[in-house]
Amino acid sequence: MTARWDPDRYLSFGSERTRPFADLLARVDADPRTVVDLGCGPGHLTPLLRSRWPHATVTGVDASPEMVARARSSNADPRVTYVEGDLRDWRPESPVDLLVSAAAFQWVPGHLGLLAELAAGVSPGGTFAFTVPANFDAPSHVLLRDLAAREPYARWTAAVERPDAHDAETYLEALSRPRWRVDAWDTTYLHVLTGPDPVLRWVAGTGARPVLQALPDGMRGSFEAEYAAALRSAYPPRTYGTVLPFRRVFAVARRGGGQR
Repeated sequence: MTARWDPDRYLSFGSERTRPFADLLARVDADPRTVVDLGCGPGHLTPLLRSRWPHATVTGVDASPEMVARARSSNADPRVTYVEGDLRDWRPESPVDLLVSAAAFQWVPGHLGLLAELAAGVSPGGTFAFTVPANFDAPSHVLLRDLAAREPYARWTAAVERPDAHDAETYLEALSRPRWRVDAWDTTYLHVLTGPDPVLRWVAGTGARPVLQALPDGMRGSFEAEYAAALRSAYPPRTYGTVLPFRRVFAVARRGGGQR
């Protein structure tokens, strides 16, 4: 089952979701003329790309019609284009100076095997940079999987998409080859969230969305109530907010050959 994405719910923690992308771009030492953002979502990260490289053309690619429609509706920049595309078979028509992605590959089964094909579309002197979540063993995901596997929910959730990713060393190994220089690392962010059940609201916009969407309307409320109670126990509120530790993995691969 493929999830339908809700741009408004996803953007409810926009600043927290933007920070890893900004950290990724800070490690890109390049001056690209062509940039492609794989898994661009609602286009909320495009301003960072345009601010960093104002003379570049930017193409955002996303498999979600809802996300692409939202991105297009807020775009007035003639140097920015958004297109629908599945990362499993999308490839650039011509070499790209910067291929970048944030929080998308975890939704692509077997994406490790796609990295070499995508990297082949990077021009000499170009860069392939991405970041993915690496928190799938965190309580937020463990509790979600455990609850979804129980009755009466299991019959509805067995076929949902399940995100997954690898550690930094695995991506380093996958991208390292002659004439490429690769930097890979991980960072754990401590997001301080506020409001009622903030971890549920965070996860409901991303990792838990396929499960919640798969449940019938009459069952979704009881699932959310059980899940919320478990999350409150795992992530107790403090006087200043609720802390959500969130580990992410980064990789920046630079192709040799000099800038065009």
